[in-house]
Amino acid sequence: MEKELFVRAEEVARELGISKPYAYKLVREMNEELKKKGFLTIPGRVSRRYFEEKFYGLRDRQ
Repeated sequence: MEKELFVRAEEVARELGISKPYAYKLVREMNEELKKKGFLTIPGRVSRRYFEEKFYGLRDRQ
């Protein structure tokens, strides 16, 4: 199965080895950045592509 389009705060916490409250804070910050760029966001979730780009420096994958 292909990965979900969005990553939830729980997965962010697991991936980065951080607490859930801190993961929710990071998701909120990323969503605020996306809102400023004109994107719609979903509370508690962030685009997987944006998350991976932000933390791992990954760009478009083919």
